[in-house]
Amino acid sequence: MSLAPRIIGLETEYGITVHGARPDGGPPLGADEAARHLFRKVVEWGRSSNVFLRNGGRLYLDVGSHPEYATAECDDVRDVVVQDRAGEAILVELAEEASARLAEEGDGGRIHLLKNNVDSAGNAFGCHENYLLRRRRDFQRTVEQLVPFFVTRQILTGAGAVRETVGGATYCFSQRSEHLWDAMSSATTRSRPIINSRDEPHGDPDLYRRLHVISGDSSVAETTTLLKTGMTALLIDLLESGGRLDDLVLSDPMRSIRDVSRDLTATTPLELANGRSRSALDMQEEYLERVLAHTAGMTLRPVEQQVLELWERGLRALRTGDHSLVDTELDWAIKHRLIERYRAGSGAGLTDVRVDRLVLAYHDISPTDGLAARLRERGLMARVATDEEILAARTTPPQTTRAKLRGDFVAAAQDRRRDHTVDWVHLKLNDASQYTVLCKDPFANTDERVDALIAAMDA
Repeated sequence: MSLAPRIIGLETEYGITVHGARPDGGPPLGADEAARHLFRKVVEWGRSSNVFLRNGGRLYLDVGSHPEYATAECDDVRDVVVQDRAGEAILVELAEEASARLAEEGDGGRIHLLKNNVDSAGNAFGCHENYLLRRRRDFQRTVEQLVPFFVTRQILTGAGAVRETVGGATYCFSQRSEHLWDAMSSATTRSRPIINSRDEPHGDPDLYRRLHVISGDSSVAETTTLLKTGMTALLIDLLESGGRLDDLVLSDPMRSIRDVSRDLTATTPLELANGRSRSALDMQEEYLERVLAHTAGMTLRPVEQQVLELWERGLRALRTGDHSLVDTELDWAIKHRLIERYRAGSGAGLTDVRVDRLVLAYHDISPTDGLAARLRERGLMARVATDEEILAARTTPPQTTRAKLRGDFVAAAQDRRRDHTVDWVHLKLNDASQYTVLCKDPFANTDERVDALIAAMDA
């Protein structure tokens, strides 16, 4: 017996800024102008700032001038990491080309893309996770049981943040947690819930429902992305197999999510709905124990074993206070190590502008300006994907899901310069026939109708 197959995907919004004044002494370009320059090439070939790519993913400009990349459907959490990094690489190339054009046109400045969750004005943007669920009547109960998991998961998968308080600056687990206001809501910007309840399965609505999680931090370290998606998929499998987590439901999840983020020991007591109290560390250890019991006797793939091992080691690092156990794998620990080493050598405080620059550099995805590439080269940030896999994933979709159908169709249409329209479930040739193929099964990687549609391009 093994885990049930599951479709997973990530949507990541990026901060955008321009460093450097114009040659005439004017101020740097604003975010809106920078985003237009970034997407100029995309609009030229796609006639839109919202396009689907050859790798099955989606690239678009979101509200607030945030470039956003959504990975193709993946049925393996390692593929999620590879496809997410491919999105980074695509955006890095766009930023470098746009910066070169700015120089040629005399505007000056260099475009920077930041994989973080808060800008200097306090505006928040997110990284959204998508998990395909079987359509059942107990969705509300499933969500209620998952909310405490997402509240406490940040002690492992938070990106780390410096928070200023009346009593002074402190280091916290999460940027995102300070900007969430509801446990579940159909809104995404007005109230920012932990889980978005909008029912858009992007598949057969009679069979599937999509769990849309918008509370997580954007992950820089590949291993944090792997753990974030992997541990969540494991817990969902437990619930869909009949497991229950009712005894861990929180009395006030929105108060708890802030309390958890602000306590780097992860030991603050949280009030449960049943009147008892448990810390985030206690609860995550309980989730892991139940997942281990659920998977005992199953045939697990190496990547699932890796997730379980990192989950356990991350909790052990917090329980013992030995953060070196994970300070090359979990974002909050990697960033904390960097900040503390810098402060020890410079005498800078947490609110020093030099620390702010260090934090921004950590999230800058540029291989020349950001820290992540250098940390990976030096073995200070662990890898999951290889450079060769990331390069291939820029143009190649996952081969075992519906993404292959979409990617093959987009590639064929682009190569033949055929006008087409694509979304997550529809493939359409914009010719006299206006023929459209509806792909309702996200697990299906072959379809004779799509083959016929591609063949029709040559007719």
